[in-house]
Amino acid sequence: MRVAMDIRKLRDYGIGTYVRNIVSQIAQLDRENEYVLISRPEDLEFTQTLGPNIRGVISTAGNYSVREQFSIPSIVRRERVDVFHAPHYVLPPLLSCPSVVTIHDCIHLMFPQYLPSRLAYTYARAFMWAATHRSAHVLTVSEASKRDILRFYRIPPDKITVAYNAIDERFNHMPADEDIARVKERFQLHDPFVLYVGNIRPHKNVERLIEAFALVRTGALANTKLLIIGDEISKYPTLRRAVHTGKLHKHVRFLGYVGRDTLAALYRLATVFAFPSLYEGFGLPPLEAMASGTPVVTSNVSSLPEVVGDAAILVDPREPTAIAHGLRRALLDPVLRSQMRARGLERAQHYSWARTTQTILRIYRETAGGR
Repeated sequence: MRVAMDIRKLRDYGIGTYVRNIVSQIAQLDRENEYVLISRPEDLEFTQTLGPNIRGVISTAGNYSVREQFSIPSIVRRERVDVFHAPHYVLPPLLSCPSVVTIHDCIHLMFPQYLPSRLAYTYARAFMWAATHRSAHVLTVSEASKRDILRFYRIPPDKITVAYNAIDERFNHMPADEDIARVKERFQLHDPFVLYVGNIRPHKNVERLIEAFALVRTGALANTKLLIIGDEISKYPTLRRAVHTGKLHKHVRFLGYVGRDTLAALYRLATVFAFPSLYEGFGLPPLEAMASGTPVVTSNVSSLPEVVGDAAILVDPREPTAIAHGLRRALLDPVLRSQMRARGLERAQHYSWARTTQTILRIYRETAGGR
């Protein structure tokens, strides 16, 4: 069997994490079948480290471009591929072999108001229709995402398989004491702090998190800080206004993008991790925080209760007072934090890229066998 996967999003945060871990696990679990990885020129070196049955093929076509609709099928034909895997919802219509597509979430359909234009919504809806109807099988990352896909598209439920995300291995291992100390000194982290990690798009609900933090920072919690990790903050001036309105200039810090090693240390230094997102297909940051031994306060909507189970405090993300109440509970109760830390570490062990990849390999075999 020869499988092709489009890995051009390898350097993206969300889909890139998915692609990188699936491909790395395939290299360990399957030495018999052949894999063709359609990649950017700068990622060809990565493909050469994976094994003799895995090789990279360069494509310079842009994601979401007209050109990729022709260049990807051309590569698939030339390489005589048996199964093609699209790791996000764009599935070129001219493919000459059966395909498997991963749809991580339905965010564009659930929150069209956050897209840049009506055309972007039409594009997303049309390509997700094509992905769900033209593929041989659909993979998704949670039961919540499966329900959302079935809500928007009338396909048989057994055409969709849930294969959960997991976390990068580095979050399972404690950074060296000197590395943690270095990060603590670099960012002058001498007070307790709440940590948020993720992008800053409106559905992530960071503005309400800042409003909730303004309610929290009183009395015994007056010295508590809020650290926000996420790039493109300049695109969302409402966040700065929320800081100004709450008079939080000395207490809320926007750190932008940080490297993974620094992030691993920040997770462990945080007193509490907050993630009040309005919608997630899976929600990887809360799982990373739990694997780091950090208590989590997160939303009671979409996939997040499914992912965190009983290991986190769940709050209504639309109510700043509810978010504040959850944060206050976690910050003020050391016994509760200890219990959450233990439950979080246990919960994080339920998710494994190896198990997820074994499920995906089974779908590849079934798809190739039904050709």
